[in-house]
Amino acid sequence: MMELSTTTRPRNVDWKRAAAILYGDWGTSKAYVIGLAFAVAGYSSPWLIGMMCLLTALVGFNYITICRHYPNGGGVYASVRHRSEIISIVGAFLLIADYIVTAAVSALSAFLYLGVPHPEFFAAGSILLIGALNFFGPKHTGGLAVLVSVPTAIVVILLGIFAIPHLGEAVAHLEPLHGSLAHNWNGFVAIVLALSGVEAIANSTGVMKLNPGSTLEKPNVSRTATKALLVVMVEVCLMTALLGLAMAALPGMVASHGEVNAPGAEGVRDYMLRYMGQIFVGNVFGASVGNIAGWAISGVFAFLLLSAVNTSIMALSSISFLMARDQELPPIFSKLNPFGVPNAGLVFAMVIPAGLVLMVSDMSGLADLYAVGVVGAIATNLGATSTDRKLALKGYQRGIMFVTFLIMAAIELSLFVDKPNARIFAFTVLAIGLILRGLAKESAERKAKAARESALEAAVLGMEQAAAERVSKTSSAQTIPSAPTMASPSVGTGTASAPTPVPKAYNGPILTAVRGLGRTLDFAVKEAAENGQPLYVLFVREQPIIAPGDRRRKWSEDKQAKEIFESLRGKGLGDWIIPCYAVSDAPAHTIADLASTIGAERLLLGAPQRSSLIHILRGNIIREVARLLPDDITLLVCV
Repeated sequence: MMELSTTTRPRNVDWKRAAAILYGDWGTSKAYVIGLAFAVAGYSSPWLIGMMCLLTALVGFNYITICRHYPNGGGVYASVRHRSEIISIVGAFLLIADYIVTAAVSALSAFLYLGVPHPEFFAAGSILLIGALNFFGPKHTGGLAVLVSVPTAIVVILLGIFAIPHLGEAVAHLEPLHGSLAHNWNGFVAIVLALSGVEAIANSTGVMKLNPGSTLEKPNVSRTATKALLVVMVEVCLMTALLGLAMAALPGMVASHGEVNAPGAEGVRDYMLRYMGQIFVGNVFGASVGNIAGWAISGVFAFLLLSAVNTSIMALSSISFLMARDQELPPIFSKLNPFGVPNAGLVFAMVIPAGLVLMVSDMSGLADLYAVGVVGAIATNLGATSTDRKLALKGYQRGIMFVTFLIMAAIELSLFVDKPNARIFAFTVLAIGLILRGLAKESAERKAKAARESALEAAVLGMEQAAAERVSKTSSAQTIPSAPTMASPSVGTGTASAPTPVPKAYNGPILTAVRGLGRTLDFAVKEAAENGQPLYVLFVREQPIIAPGDRRRKWSEDKQAKEIFESLRGKGLGDWIIPCYAVSDAPAHTIADLASTIGAERLLLGAPQRSSLIHILRGNIIREVARLLPDDITLLVCV
């Protein structure tokens, strides 16, 4: 059976699961933003939190539009790439910076809530442990967000219910904003990390269920994405605003030097929700029950925050894998282990955040680094989308999105000016990323050049050996009367001369690349014979290091290749079946280049058997060939 090669992922994530995944990232922000806000503005912090929630809703509204127009996932990297590769790369590395700090902040916050000594060491250890679990594939950790999102949302709602009777006290304690506009703007910028996580929804549209009536060719996931976004956005905005206001009801808290202390409790900045639970629930049921409620809140949020660590690690390894596939990162980031996980990307996603949390080990310091990545990624996405005239955006959508972009750009500029550590961190990530991109481009050019040489040698040697076969054929050899003799390709121009006209309006030869005898080769021979097309049979000997004489090696000197080509004697080898043999360190490039060189009309590849699943996961050559193959050559996969 033959089918077209596809690389689409299954679209089986409904809005409930999408909302849980988004909440596992976006919903964690209230765990640390509320306390950071009080450290910045004291009892006037609810005003800043309220403005932050309005901006969060505004950004969420814009991402509903973005998800509608970019249903194939990828976030800022994919949505900007068709406009500018450079801008997409900058956006991608800003997103990488966001995910790095997300993992560090989330892990540290989890253990601050649990109240363990030296939480930075526990945080670093948890990052490494979660990363190690991901070595065996996402199925072992991927359901964590779904499992903890529902109980976390329930706990947050219950905490809000207990907080409502204290809103009168909160209003009484509420103070107006102090200082100048510039001072309050800096305070607002300091808590902008509440936006973190919104890019997760744009990243996951490629696996969401399609709208009724839409197809894989013209996907639309607006229903799934919109429902998921609205549910999470409403919870994040309303509950963060409610709990931020209720925090002002807590008496006697003092903000000093970036820390927040309360009567009988020090350092509550980093576990504010736990402290609120202790006070509010304790006022109703007593101090003992209040303590139990506080620790219950700590436990639930700790698990949710560790889920966010897992999400960040998976996102980091995924985006590095995607960029390596696009040759924007070195090929090592696209190499998969037997469980389908990119090892290099996973190690990067484990080691860098773990090292960062050990180096900084403070929520306020990490928050400074955090905002640069998330704000930059969101601003890049909004700016590129709002100015894309090819997108069918309504006037009000484009206008609102552009205004939001201006706000985000102003926040990013403020971060660069006022946060030197954030500036250094962002420039470091970008510099390292651009260096890796340069290495990737250099490697790709080298591989492409080597592949062209291999393809050219394979075509020339194939024609030479085909001619030799024709000369040595005996009178008893079987022939295919209707099959034309393939003319030699024009080596100088890299194109094939026109074959004899054949039935069914086929315009070029067939190329099949095989690793052994089997159905793929049999099908290719049958197709070529029935349609009167020349058939190029390619065997690629993959070799990491190519010696000068390797490219002139003949297939008769390779035992495996010889077995394949010898089986074609009597079927037209040397007449209308042309043997091609290549030694290459980039087999996918060699296959695609040979197809272009001979002017192939179709390329036939065999899908590995299930027993060869490990080989598929280590590097899916079919997917790579599909990416490299010109659009006018049809790729068929024999399964």
